[in-house]
Amino acid sequence: MPIIETSTYQPPHFYKNAHIETIIPNQFRKVKNIEYQRKRLETPDGDFLDLDFSSANNKTALLLLHGLEGDSQKEYAKGMIKAVNQSGWDGIVMNLRGCSGEPNRLFSAYHSGKTDDLDLVIEYLATQENYDTILLYGVSLGGNIVLKYVGEQGSQLSSKIKAAGALSVPCHLKTSAIELHKRSNWIYLQRFMRKLKRKGIEKIKVHQPPNYNIADFKKARNFYDIDNLYTAPAHGFKDAEDYWEKCHSRQFIPGIKIPTLLVNAQNDTFLSPECYPFEEAKNSKFFHFEAPKHGGHVGFSLNHRVKGEFWTEQRFINFFKELELFD
Repeated sequence: MPIIETSTYQPPHFYKNAHIETIIPNQFRKVKNIEYQRKRLETPDGDFLDLDFSSANNKTALLLLHGLEGDSQKEYAKGMIKAVNQSGWDGIVMNLRGCSGEPNRLFSAYHSGKTDDLDLVIEYLATQENYDTILLYGVSLGGNIVLKYVGEQGSQLSSKIKAAGALSVPCHLKTSAIELHKRSNWIYLQRFMRKLKRKGIEKIKVHQPPNYNIADFKKARNFYDIDNLYTAPAHGFKDAEDYWEKCHSRQFIPGIKIPTLLVNAQNDTFLSPECYPFEEAKNSKFFHFEAPKHGGHVGFSLNHRVKGEFWTEQRFINFFKELELFD
């Protein structure tokens, strides 16, 4: 039932190309006047998570999870946090392990299905920061974590979490990885590979784990190689296929029991056809799915100069407000 049949997003006239819609906002958007206060949360396994707060002195907070190799300084994160603050709510960015500007302490780090860290942060926000209402919002990889978490928790989800949103989510990991291996996505894949290989090699040098070889990392060419060499074995999965199968969020969508909105552009070149869960939305009372024709991957600018608020920020803020959760 909750499929949004007609999207209101209209790209600027010369932006009707997936790569332009993806690259221009990523490279040229600048969001000003966001100042974070960082708080470090120690984890039970001896590691840490850095949370960046932008406070509006409110008991409602939106918790944002960024994408692969992102952080709180990404313009899409700052843009959403600014919109949240302007709505009167606190905004918090959860920097995934190893993404806050300082290497995390363990050989393991984060991955697309690591929901235990999100659970720890939610418990902290609910009990130590005393928020009455928590909204979850994830972008790309962070969106997969959010959808997986809300779905696997189901009716056991904390009563303080009232709604969730997710943007540009590769909610079927295996086929999305295959899409990124295509020639048309070469520039994006190479950018991810440089960052992931550099981090992986550094971790091997620091931790010197058995059965890991720097030469193998240097030869990695795609996500299958990286996930097979590092992500899967470092986080308890048999191999890349096992990791992808267990962590893709689409399988958890039927378990979602709070209002949740997913927005995936139809021209997002990161996403496979399996990343558009129309059937799950048709069969759900809680899961809303919107697939605008345009937007690219984490794009959705409203003007050529990528100035001001983006459409997605308006869309998700309005979605949350329309639920009438707030006084």
